[in-house]
Amino acid sequence: MTAALPPHPVTPALPAPHRLTRTEDGARLHALLWTAGPGRRAISSAVLGGGIGRRAWILNAQVSHGYRRTDPERHLACLAADAGLSGPGVGLMTAADVSAYAHARDGGVEAFVTAGVDVRDWAARPGEGAEGAPEPGTINVVVAVPAALTDAALVNAVATATEAKVQALVESGHDCSGTPTDAVCVVADAPVPDREAYAFAGPRSLWGARLARAVHRAVRDAVAELPGCRGTSGVTHGTPVPGY
Repeated sequence: MTAALPPHPVTPALPAPHRLTRTEDGARLHALLWTAGPGRRAISSAVLGGGIGRRAWILNAQVSHGYRRTDPERHLACLAADAGLSGPGVGLMTAADVSAYAHARDGGVEAFVTAGVDVRDWAARPGEGAEGAPEPGTINVVVAVPAALTDAALVNAVATATEAKVQALVESGHDCSGTPTDAVCVVADAPVPDREAYAFAGPRSLWGARLARAVHRAVRDAVAELPGCRGTSGVTHGTPVPGY
């Protein structure tokens, strides 16, 4: 007997982001805002709202090249407040132009990627790492799964998203595993009684396979639009909303 796969949701696991605009230090900058909705939680490496917990929104904020603030968590919290956001959320930063983002969908999983690879490198190399707050990352991955995942599966999902990102970079001709400060955020339904919570999100699991394909395609599309890169465009320009 062939097992029935969960139906693909009609409603996206994460709606398309709103694009916010602001002027900071004389520069016009953008941010992407997703609302996760009730009953969702996230795992993230983000400087604001990182870790595992219920999260109501995700903000991916562009900052100026040469960003030198040493309080990125406070900065993101202020941007969120200026945007009228309340409650727990996730805040990411990047020097890349987030108004052009890549989006891919696979089996109900949604992946959104903003990318810049000017400061790319391999993860394992000789030398000590730097202390203190790093500069803002340049490849940010936001992915949503329309299913409940256990804590372990959330961690597994981060690993799967990272593996798919690296695969996409290498296949696109980049000799790197990413940039030194990439960030990822995975949103999923929170486990509730009487509903199955999936315990696995590796690349060969049901939701992990869908996540991997979505992230892989979104990263490839995102880096294809960068100067000197070639590929099929999957980049979307968000709808602007008033500045904040």
